[in-house]
Amino acid sequence: MWFSPSPHRFNCQAKQQERQRQFDALPSSYNEACTEQDDKILDLSLSDLAHAHASSSISTPAILQAYGKKVVAAQQASNCIAAVLIPGILHSHAPQLYLPATTDIDSCQSSPLKENHLLSGVPVSIKDCIDIKGYDTTVGYSSRANKPVPSSAPIVRLLHDAGALTHVKTTVPPGLLGVETSSDLFGRTSNPYNPEYSSGASTGGGGALLAHKGSVIEIATDIGGSARLPAHWCGVYGMKSSIGRFPSWGTVSPLPGLEGVETSCSPMARRLDDLEEFWKRVVAMRPWEYDHTCIPLPWRPVNIRGKKLRFGVIWDDGIAPPTPACRRALQMTVDALQKQGHDVIDVTPPSILEGLMIGFQLCFSDGGIDFFSAVYKDEKLDPVLTATKSLLSLPQFLKSVLARFASDPVQSAMLTSVNAKSPSQERALVVAREEYRAKWRGVWENNDCANMMIWNILDYTAGVLPITTVQSTLDALPSGFLNSSEYAAMGIVAKGVYAVYDASKMDSLPVGVQVVGRRLEEEKVLEGMRVIEEAVRASGISKSRNEGSGMNGVAGKSGSI
Repeated sequence: MWFSPSPHRFNCQAKQQERQRQFDALPSSYNEACTEQDDKILDLSLSDLAHAHASSSISTPAILQAYGKKVVAAQQASNCIAAVLIPGILHSHAPQLYLPATTDIDSCQSSPLKENHLLSGVPVSIKDCIDIKGYDTTVGYSSRANKPVPSSAPIVRLLHDAGALTHVKTTVPPGLLGVETSSDLFGRTSNPYNPEYSSGASTGGGGALLAHKGSVIEIATDIGGSARLPAHWCGVYGMKSSIGRFPSWGTVSPLPGLEGVETSCSPMARRLDDLEEFWKRVVAMRPWEYDHTCIPLPWRPVNIRGKKLRFGVIWDDGIAPPTPACRRALQMTVDALQKQGHDVIDVTPPSILEGLMIGFQLCFSDGGIDFFSAVYKDEKLDPVLTATKSLLSLPQFLKSVLARFASDPVQSAMLTSVNAKSPSQERALVVAREEYRAKWRGVWENNDCANMMIWNILDYTAGVLPITTVQSTLDALPSGFLNSSEYAAMGIVAKGVYAVYDASKMDSLPVGVQVVGRRLEEEKVLEGMRVIEEAVRASGISKSRNEGSGMNGVAGKSGSI
């Protein structure tokens, strides 16, 4: 009797073999240590790299060699690559490929760049839910593997027109929903600082690659923290834009057609300067001429440095109090800002749980049909998604009975609310979302001035930047904490966080904070991130990592400023 693997197993095996062939096709030099020339290229800012490449001071092969070496090393350390596009670039017929591989970096001129050189030679990694012609867009599903797409997304076409090098695609979990980037298709992507921990999700591959210096920019997506969470845990920078500010058409959503909580396509970077510069240059390319969903809004420079500012701080989201490491990072930020003369006030937000439940119901208003239809029966999912699938499958009367006996408010809300909705019920949720947004507007107005997903529901701009690292002694829980009355009084989510929090094992993992502005305030949020970074630096605090810091997946939640 003959046996053959299931379609799921067959697709996974074929995809992994394809990925290995792509790595095998790289020049042998990519497996060697970085040279002094490679290190010089890797240390260049986005602006300097683009100028050097456009002026022929650095060739494409030289850039690809430097970053290709880091790609290979990152894959070996963290398993963060979904596809390697470098061989295709090397085999193209672009004239700049034939320049000498080693040239004088310092001869770069800083004259203004033409539009088709704004991102000249800049390596940009692409999350594997964004279309690139000739390559798969798997979204982490094995059912979408080995099916190259016929055309590129508008953001990819814009990048190519600006001269960028889209050199790799990065790993994602199935359907992009979850807290860890792990799949049968690609395997598990680990934290770049400690492989025992997670790189976050769903842009965990991009976050890990940036931390390993394998890219300058990662094009991520964010529907509930998918760009900010990995930025936080991997110690890099990321910012979720408001819907319409960054080209997102051609990004495959795990929940197609969902307008209640839309997916934002947003970049991540190793350095704050690079993140801001990339934003400026993408907007300078007039993305609304590439993507009909983009708002025709030019870049609006903001300079708030040197001015006395007011920051509002959310210390607790009412679901899980920040762990000692996260609370310390937030306190350090507050102290640094106050030392620079800024006002910092405590903000009590509307119920975070209320907003999350509105968003969660909208996401699964179809009963999860769209999301789970792409999943094979033998395909492993994130435990959170497995629990969600089970919850959706329970009869409503049974969930109502269970909710009566649930002592935890989150558990009770999930049982009573998460189910398939009728069209009228979905419209009622959209009304509830707008009423909830109105409550938040009142908070802004009254204070003049958490949770990751809440900012997607509100469509606010939100960025993450690294502040410090976990310190085993300083951030330890009190002895016997898990047997204390404080722990016993926590809700089910908080208990889950604190049960796995271990400052000793998490020592040196990075920790960051989240900076939030109102809708379409990308320029202001980036400037606010810069004000905070400069204040923290001026206070003498070291992040203990050359390229920033991040936070391990179970060390706790970030506070928000």
